[in-house]
Amino acid sequence: MRRRDGFSLLRLSIALYLVTANHAKAQAWVLPPGEGSISFSYQRIDNTGHRRTNGFLLPHGTSLDMSLYLEGEYAFTNRLSLAVGLPYVFAKYTDPNPPPPPIPYLSLDQCHCWQSGLQDIGITARYNLAGGAGGAFALTPSVSVGAPSHDYNFRGESALGRDLREIRIGVDAGRRLDAISRNLLVQGGYSYAFVEKAMGISTNRSNARVEGDYLVKKKLSVRGQLFWQRTHGGLRFGSPSPADLIFPGEVNTPDLLYQHDRLLRDNYWHAGGGLAYSLPRVDLFALYTAFISGTDTHAGRAITMGFSVPFRLGGPHR
Repeated sequence: MRRRDGFSLLRLSIALYLVTANHAKAQAWVLPPGEGSISFSYQRIDNTGHRRTNGFLLPHGTSLDMSLYLEGEYAFTNRLSLAVGLPYVFAKYTDPNPPPPPIPYLSLDQCHCWQSGLQDIGITARYNLAGGAGGAFALTPSVSVGAPSHDYNFRGESALGRDLREIRIGVDAGRRLDAISRNLLVQGGYSYAFVEKAMGISTNRSNARVEGDYLVKKKLSVRGQLFWQRTHGGLRFGSPSPADLIFPGEVNTPDLLYQHDRLLRDNYWHAGGGLAYSLPRVDLFALYTAFISGTDTHAGRAITMGFSVPFRLGGPHR
């Protein structure tokens, strides 16, 4: 295979990583110096129920989330890049029945109408330690900051988000498997988030992912992904009887009930697949994600699609 096909795979891999906005996204490879991208994506999340502390699935309290996400990234050097993004979120409660007591049936959920607004602004700095933009192996630590764009509602199924600040520290590594095929690469990453406390309760978390990319044709790449999250702290909501911890578990005071939407010990496994297609001036991408298991978390699925426009300052994009 010609060397440029290796760069095609890396470019499409970078385009696909833009899809994973809700999974502490990161990327082992960086853009060449002076290059950047502007990306726009649409995401639809169908929350089809809730998994309790023992993993039991309750198909109640369903909701629908949609978001429009705009992000810009630029590589200042062959090692350092910076990305800034901001989503606009739509959310509504879709279950015709109220949530089980003692969960309050908020007026924002009772109306079954869309709630919308800007969510959290995110800034990520990545510094490549090995591999650069086109190497067969890449190792890239990162630091990310997330902060609410304003004081938005965090309660109920139609909440826009958690309304909490956080700092994430992570590292990503990837390798193109030239011994098998220059069309194939694997990468993975781990991050730890320091999350602002509410009521003195920590919801710091670990996130990890592993994925594989294959260049089917020069302009078409496919990807498989697996995501994991573990919350260090948080509250357990309990499970239906019989169980070791009966619902509502540790959410056992009015104040905790008021804050519980952003205090749960949210653990999960998600898996998905996607594809990216490269045109001369734009990269198109799409991804489907299934929420396969978890505790004190949502059940559901997500579809994300969008486009990324590469650019180069001081000259045309290569």
